[in-house]
Amino acid sequence: MGAEGRRFKSCHPDQNHRAGNCRTVKSTTTRRSQSVKSTVEQLSPTRVRINVEVPFEELKPDFDKAYKALAQQIRLPGFRPGKAPAKLLEARVGRGAVLEQVVNDALPSRYSEAVTTAAVKAIGQPEIEITKIEDGELLEFTAEVDVRPEITLPDYNELSVTVDPIEITDEAVEEQLLSLRQRFGTLTGVDRPVQDGDFISIDLSATVDGEAVPEATASGLSHEVGSGQLIEGLDEAVIGLSAGESKEFTSTLVAGDHAGKEAVVTVTVGTVKERELPAEDDEFAQLASEFDTLDELKADLRERVGRVRKVEQAGQIRDKVLETLLETVEVPLPEAVVKAEVDAALHDAVHSLDHDEDALNKALEEQGTSREEFDKDAKESAERSVKTQLLLDAIADASDVTVGQDELTERILFQAQRYGMAPEQFIQQIQQAGQLGAVFADVRRGKALAGVVEQATVTDTTGATVDTAELFGNGETETDEPAADSAEGEDQS
Repeated sequence: MGAEGRRFKSCHPDQNHRAGNCRTVKSTTTRRSQSVKSTVEQLSPTRVRINVEVPFEELKPDFDKAYKALAQQIRLPGFRPGKAPAKLLEARVGRGAVLEQVVNDALPSRYSEAVTTAAVKAIGQPEIEITKIEDGELLEFTAEVDVRPEITLPDYNELSVTVDPIEITDEAVEEQLLSLRQRFGTLTGVDRPVQDGDFISIDLSATVDGEAVPEATASGLSHEVGSGQLIEGLDEAVIGLSAGESKEFTSTLVAGDHAGKEAVVTVTVGTVKERELPAEDDEFAQLASEFDTLDELKADLRERVGRVRKVEQAGQIRDKVLETLLETVEVPLPEAVVKAEVDAALHDAVHSLDHDEDALNKALEEQGTSREEFDKDAKESAERSVKTQLLLDAIADASDVTVGQDELTERILFQAQRYGMAPEQFIQQIQQAGQLGAVFADVRRGKALAGVVEQATVTDTTGATVDTAELFGNGETETDEPAADSAEGEDQS
């Protein structure tokens, strides 16, 4: 039937399979599950070939399923729907068609069984090739797949990093106080030209090559001058204008059908208001907080600044420890997994451009870069991402890091809040996308990195030792690395 030698790409059917819990295959091995035989050849530190032999008696459930499906689809005279005998159905469609359907349906489960039985740490998609079909006797196929490499981990106690000290300045406290006063400020109309920090209402319109751009037209927009929140060049254009005055300027559009193109934008100022701040006194402290005096409010703001500085220092410690690990530990990179990451980056880049790579190249040129630079950056980013995940997974495996339901729930709630979504909606979305395993992996990697940080020696630039147990005592930290589906055995198609 021509199936021999056919190559298939198949994803591991268990999307949440955690290959890191299996042993790495160090040499060619032979394992048996019932009467299914599989051998594993190590092709490189990051790739294996699994050879699988399946006796036809093992395929009986698959044949039964195929015949049942055919019986529902084909009507034969004298038989009720779904009751036609297998041999008559086979005579109608041909033995080859039945056999091909059975083999295609059986491959994913038999591959999964071989991976589990041989304890292969598979990642990414396998390339499956049918090498032999002896009808009624034997099915043979091979599956080449990337695997987690063996990684030699360092002595974490020998790691040392230096970070900035925690400094709480009067200026930082005053910035917090100013921010609080701005929240309680009032807007008052003024009869003068626009200044930085003013609040204005504006009308916008734009043209590209002389043609109006409807999606870049708006009326009555509110804008804080200096915030840079609307369109590049707007803040510089409106400063000095009075109510009712207009000005043209050029800007590159970032969305819509004309994204990446230079447009002539016209802005007209409607109203101009300035913010009047309440005085710094005890009355304001009573209005804006639970404190009776301004001194008590400032003392509380100082404590808040201190907490923020601790979080910032913890982030710096985490990043430097991770960077030190990446620089000192050798991690062989699976080429196919890295390529999948690069392809994903390209897909994301051209998604908003109707998947037109020529449009991407043109947009990159307008930004002062090139496709070569984009490809280079994408590859370097992918290599770092994959290396980080493999390294942290190896650390988690070696340390037997576990993730509790409460920890997973906490991360899901945090991410739902981050994306402004209801927790139930966020959970449904990641489940539909098959990303629950990636969230689990992120939590596990964060805990693994936190464990390393607690063992490393950390000092600040003044020479003082930093108590990492105080900062990372809960055993959790963010990795700040995107979860790459490829490192979790996810489908990269």
